[in-house]
Amino acid sequence: MAGAVDTSKGLPSHPERATLEGKNKFLGFWFFLGGETILFATFFGTFLGLRGGTADGPTSADLVALDLVFIMTMLLLTSSLTSVLAMFAMKKNNFKAMMIWMWITVVLGLAFLGFEIYEFHHYVVDYQFGFSTSAFASAFYSLVGLHGAHVAFGLSWIIVLLIRYRKSGITLTNAPKFYVAGLYWHFIDVVWVFIFTVVYLMGVGG
Repeated sequence: MAGAVDTSKGLPSHPERATLEGKNKFLGFWFFLGGETILFATFFGTFLGLRGGTADGPTSADLVALDLVFIMTMLLLTSSLTSVLAMFAMKKNNFKAMMIWMWITVVLGLAFLGFEIYEFHHYVVDYQFGFSTSAFASAFYSLVGLHGAHVAFGLSWIIVLLIRYRKSGITLTNAPKFYVAGLYWHFIDVVWVFIFTVVYLMGVGG
């Protein structure tokens, strides 16, 4: 039952939405995600419109290595699972488990970013595929880079929370912050699934 209090722990069963502040954060975040969705939809539309403008440069089929992209996808999807486990731990007032799962999420996210940086470097050095190489290149780096920037922001957000509240335990103040950060991380993961499909799978298929 939502809002029920676990008297043995002294916290509601849903601490992230137990206060008016928490509910407002939750509601405001959905409005924020609406704007983010429109932003990414615009970049996806631009990419689809420009993906054929290679200007005799490399095409998606020339560039994409699905084994690398698959590893990146597994890293990000696994990080989404670990963030879910962190939220389950939070609702059980298991602060130690929540912190462990969130740190694992951070490590997986950093590994994803590392592979993405390697991917960009590989394209630039080995294929001379820079941002200004073609319209397709500009659209590719804009879309995938925008997502990478969101990953970096999400990791920074989570790390700040982990450091700031490392000794406080789970409270009605920090529970909404961890929960919203987790939702943001799920949003990033969903966007990547679309990128994986539209940019990479469709690219390999021509």
